[in-house]
Amino acid sequence: MQISVEVSDELALRLSPLQDQLPQILELGLREWNGDAQSGFSGLTDVLEFLANLPIPEEILALKPSPVLQQHIEHLLEKNRTIGLTAQEERLWQQYEYVEHLVRIAKAKALLKLKAT
Repeated sequence: MQISVEVSDELALRLSPLQDQLPQILELGLREWNGDAQSGFSGLTDVLEFLANLPIPEEILALKPSPVLQQHIEHLLEKNRTIGLTAQEERLWQQYEYVEHLVRIAKAKALLKLKAT
């Protein structure tokens, strides 16, 4: 399939050397777009990026969800108690649970590291 898109001159210059890779670039861009827009993964991305920076144990123990993420989690909990979650919301909830599991492991290891010193 062929698609035509109008872009700014600046973007066209940046894309020109990447013409052969445009399908892959669009695919990656769509994955990112869908990850942010559909699953709400962006709030979790902050947590994962924080952990990827290898913070010190005290920083790990102080880690809390952002107010926006906390509000979204509370909204899903309330919706689950009242009318139930959609399939998409259920997948999102599973992502939240998995990241929370990773954070708990990181906090447990951080606490052990602090106690060992």
